[in-house]
Amino acid sequence: MSMLFCGGRSRGAFRARAGRKLLLPGIALCLVFSYPSLAAAPKAAGAPKAAAAPKTRKTTAPRLSAAQIIKKHVAARGGLEAWRAVETLSLSGKMDAGSGDSVARSMRIGRGIAGKKGRRELVASAQKAEPEKQVQLPFKLARQRPNKSRLEIEFAGKTAVQVYDGKKGWKLRPYLNRNDVEPFSPQEAKAEAENTDMADPVIDYKAKGMKVESNGVEIVEGRDAYKLKLTTKTGVVRHVWIDAQSFLDVKVEGVPRRLDGKMHNVWVYQRDFRAVNGVMMPFVLETVVQGYPESHKTVVEKIAVNPKLDAATFAKPKA
Repeated sequence: MSMLFCGGRSRGAFRARAGRKLLLPGIALCLVFSYPSLAAAPKAAGAPKAAAAPKTRKTTAPRLSAAQIIKKHVAARGGLEAWRAVETLSLSGKMDAGSGDSVARSMRIGRGIAGKKGRRELVASAQKAEPEKQVQLPFKLARQRPNKSRLEIEFAGKTAVQVYDGKKGWKLRPYLNRNDVEPFSPQEAKAEAENTDMADPVIDYKAKGMKVESNGVEIVEGRDAYKLKLTTKTGVVRHVWIDAQSFLDVKVEGVPRRLDGKMHNVWVYQRDFRAVNGVMMPFVLETVVQGYPESHKTVVEKIAVNPKLDAATFAKPKA
């Protein structure tokens, strides 16, 4: 996946805006789970300190061709055949949803008890400094080839649901007092239709009609990383950074986001890779948005490879 839910690919179905703050998580399951997979960015975020620090040394990694980097990367992730054998995935964990104060205000509105006064308070306080501690919301994600997904997020005592059956998508947003099932917007449907990767985009890239080029070496969180340029068959360009020692994809470029009337670059930092049934998966994803001071994390607690999923998993949600 790639919570690129990569990139970060954000999904408006799970957001509530208050001024410049995003108080509910979107999905950047640009992650490695589907590129974008579960990397969630609930509100505007900024690069972590390690990423924002100026470069203090020159890169020392040996020069490798794109083909050499890709070969080592695929092996580090578990191998091509292991990933081709992945038919279903299920993940669960928690994602940042803003500070305690901002989430409390969102809960009041979600439960319909704040009224106009509460909404004014939400917008006004969004500009003030808030406690640093993040509130985390539980989530569950299920995926099945070729392109089915179901995401559930618990918020304010209610469960938001987002489902894509491979052709159509629906969402249920009870935290906004919207108890009717709504169809995906054209933009959401388009994003899901393109989000077909169970692995990261570099794996089996030729079968996806992608072109990959080497763009040299850069420093990512203090370590050398090979920068790869990926061009899809539709001409979309994204970049992935492969650690020069582990050959894992430690940084992924997400889909740019429009905030405050301007487009901002998005990156997902992937950490804590672990082997699950023969494939390597990141258990921590941190989404950052250029120009914003905070970052937001998705912490995956459990991953199951090839679990048995009932057909009803990807059926239209019931209100």
